[in-house]
Amino acid sequence: MAFANLRKVLISDSLDPCCRKILQDGGLQVVEKQNLSKEELIAELQDCEGLIVRSATKVTADIINAAEKLQVVGRAGTGVDNVDLEAATRKGVLVMNTPNGNSLSAAELTCGMIMCLARQIPQATASMKDGKWERKKFMGTELNGKTLGILGLGRIGREVAIRMQSFGMKTIGYDPIISPEVSASFGVQQLPLEEIWPLCDFITVHTPLLPSTTGLLNDNTFAQCKKGVDRGRRRPAPGPAVWPVCRGCTGRVYGSNHHGTGPWWTMRMSSAVPTWVPAPRRRRAAVGRR
Repeated sequence: MAFANLRKVLISDSLDPCCRKILQDGGLQVVEKQNLSKEELIAELQDCEGLIVRSATKVTADIINAAEKLQVVGRAGTGVDNVDLEAATRKGVLVMNTPNGNSLSAAELTCGMIMCLARQIPQATASMKDGKWERKKFMGTELNGKTLGILGLGRIGREVAIRMQSFGMKTIGYDPIISPEVSASFGVQQLPLEEIWPLCDFITVHTPLLPSTTGLLNDNTFAQCKKGVDRGRRRPAPGPAVWPVCRGCTGRVYGSNHHGTGPWWTMRMSSAVPTWVPAPRRRRAAVGRR
């Protein structure tokens, strides 16, 4: 779709400098302003036809309706849950994303978190910060021979499977869209959800945040899991014991915890594990090129 009247674009979240250059090379005027309040964002958009955001900026219906010239909202990333799609549709504002931009970064981070759970790296780090050396307590477990359940076998889930197979993990999964033949081509055996829960040592979730996926993991499903599989990240796994593994992407990891459960462990993990997802410079630049 061409935008003949697209002349000025606001970038309201942090992006790689190459993004600005690409837009300017295309003849667009670019304004970069971050941490704007709702009122400030509306004011900035009064003479902008385009808006580019990441996760921090919330493009609500009020903002869309007040931005008279707005034609397109670009999301530098996969999810668009920070943009009111219904309001944008009503006003004829196109919403675009870059679904492949951060896929590898998200997959690598997921693999790192699986290793953290297996080797209890965050707990050991917190223990060392307390001046302790509890080597035997945090021996952890090997990934070789363990079973990884992957819910959502799209771009990120596929890359996670390929990488974790290198550690000798068996990968099983579920996806209502990807066919079993396709998932088998990258080494994932698809099973019904009710068969997946009791088989997994680790579970990773790579689904969009939709009404149909909200509560995908809950008290009932966790009761069917192996003892020690714990919870991670907000609405796909509701309840007071949930601890944040990562925020703002589709990756959530749940894994065996053989050395502690309950409120103390939850508190320690919440303080030890970052609640943000790093987008390495290389991948942020890739977003800018898409």
